[in-house]
Amino acid sequence: MTDMTRRQFFKLTGATLVGSSLGLLGFAPGPALAEVRQFKLLRATEIRNTCPYCSVACGILMYSLGDRAKNAEANIIHIEGDPDHPVNRGTLCPKGAGLLDMVHSKSRLTHPEYRAPGSDKWQRISWDDALDRISRLLKADRDANFVAKNAEGQTVNRWITTGMLAASGATNEVGYLTHKVMRPMGLLVFDNQARV
Repeated sequence: MTDMTRRQFFKLTGATLVGSSLGLLGFAPGPALAEVRQFKLLRATEIRNTCPYCSVACGILMYSLGDRAKNAEANIIHIEGDPDHPVNRGTLCPKGAGLLDMVHSKSRLTHPEYRAPGSDKWQRISWDDALDRISRLLKADRDANFVAKNAEGQTVNRWITTGMLAASGATNEVGYLTHKVMRPMGLLVFDNQARV
């Protein structure tokens, strides 16, 4: 400031006065950028979801364009934090803020794959085949390893050779339903990813 000439001082003061006056008259860039954002998302479909990364389970808003009913494949164009969500109130961590990159990643798997024992190649299978295989293997393992009574003759009804790891981004209701499905089968090894 000590090296500023009188002419430079007047230029700086005039520029500051003009900038603040334009802001007061409504030419601020903030509202203009908000209107551009709102216009960009005007035609998009808003979907509420949960961030899949960690056990915090932040709420997200996903915006997509396209409609399958009109032969236009839906495409997610924008993801942001949900301001109405009680956990994150609209904020996202850096990983959550980069969810759009994960959705559009070329290496993201969108179908189940199976690798036969001893093979070095993965082969694509249908969802029905994958669910049938999982069900068949679970039943075979349960039938082979289910313990109805312990050494003392007490009824224990347990199955400890298979475990279940619940997803961390799931809601309490999903966790409750997962327990209700797995516990009656005798499954004891059960944990939630939030503790990992």
